[in-house]
Amino acid sequence: MYYNSIIETIGNTPLVKLNKVNKGIPGTILVKVEYFNPGNSMKDRMAIKMIEDAEKEGTLKPGGTIVEGTSGNTGMGLALAGIAKGYKCVFTLADKQSKEKMDILRAVGAEVIVCPTNVSPDDPRSYYSVAKKIHEETPNSIYPNQYDNMSNSRAHYETTGPEIWEQTEGKITHWAAGVGTGGSMCGTSRYLKEQNHEIVSVGIDSYGSVFKKYKETGKFDEKEIYPYLTEGIGEDILPKNVDFAMIDHFVKVTDKDGAIMTRRLAREEGLFCGWSCGSAVHGALEYAEEHLKEDDVMVIILPDHGTRYLGKIYNDDWMRDHGFLENNDYATAKNIVKKRGHNYKLISIESDQKIGEVVKLLDELSISQLPVTTAGEFVGSISDTQLLNKLVENPELKGKPISDIMDDPFKFIALNTTVDTISSMMNHGDKALMVLDDNNEAHIITKQDLLMAFAD
Repeated sequence: MYYNSIIETIGNTPLVKLNKVNKGIPGTILVKVEYFNPGNSMKDRMAIKMIEDAEKEGTLKPGGTIVEGTSGNTGMGLALAGIAKGYKCVFTLADKQSKEKMDILRAVGAEVIVCPTNVSPDDPRSYYSVAKKIHEETPNSIYPNQYDNMSNSRAHYETTGPEIWEQTEGKITHWAAGVGTGGSMCGTSRYLKEQNHEIVSVGIDSYGSVFKKYKETGKFDEKEIYPYLTEGIGEDILPKNVDFAMIDHFVKVTDKDGAIMTRRLAREEGLFCGWSCGSAVHGALEYAEEHLKEDDVMVIILPDHGTRYLGKIYNDDWMRDHGFLENNDYATAKNIVKKRGHNYKLISIESDQKIGEVVKLLDELSISQLPVTTAGEFVGSISDTQLLNKLVENPELKGKPISDIMDDPFKFIALNTTVDTISSMMNHGDKALMVLDDNNEAHIITKQDLLMAFAD
């Protein structure tokens, strides 16, 4: 027996039982090892589905070009399909993606364009916007858009779900997966719940992503959005493939916890997998520890292979620099907040305060910047440099409200954000940052705070 092309080998990946990292947790916990796909990730499934559906619809014609924004793995799946079917591929990636992912895509003949991470989705520099623009300017091209293309979910409804049901002989009780585009989680969940509506689905989210808050409150909270390093899970948008009705619970996982579990899976289980795999397992086990019973069967999907992360989480120097090694006490936002003690009170100004009053306040307190609020909501920010520049231009502004000249609000970050990440954000233009402590009280972090953290 032989296959006519590499894309015919997609799917039918194995289930493997976890034996060590889940020690002390009841139930049988299995992982579906998707790096057995030819492109070493689960994205092969939906990539070929999106291409074949586009062919059937007539939107992709012979000799055409596939343009997509990707975190790397979807690009690999699309590239394999392109090779087999004769299409050119152009991919945009955010600069937080690993160099290995970029190199692999170039190795299979794709053109790779790297875009900045810390911009909004509708910013013309974002990898979403750049991909759309290239598609619009390229004749005979398609923009599959894995986020909103429902072929993504259908691929997992038609393949991943049935495979898991058959492999567990219908005994699965819990399904867990990282949620990024939402295709693998929601397509698989839909199939499994159709077989047994009592199956519980657990979505794994990242701190800095909007999914968990949106599921629990129905509110798209921009304060939840801040930079994080984990690749492939979480979003600052709501993709159409994320069907929240198919996700019963969300668990958030930090960059560090995901990275450490990924390394443990390699060392203790022989599963050399990617960063979001560790996040999925850590989050699923956190849920399982409280909810699984002895007779339960949980399946967790492992999206990709460890070769994508050799320069990051499998590199001790990189891990140490980011404070991710297990025994590393590298300073975080939480350390900065903790040193302030219980008497700390955030100083802010109301948006209707006069500019002249704010100038005096900054001088009296010997501080450089302040958040601006309206009815308790953070609506803007102000700095002494900004005030000076505006007043030099127009001294008459002193009697105007601060809302006339304020900047955007300071970004919120997670408590576990390490000082190197904070430093990077400030080097890229953030004058100060905000963080909520364990009691949901707001704190400001300035460059002075950062200097003190490095000095300790």
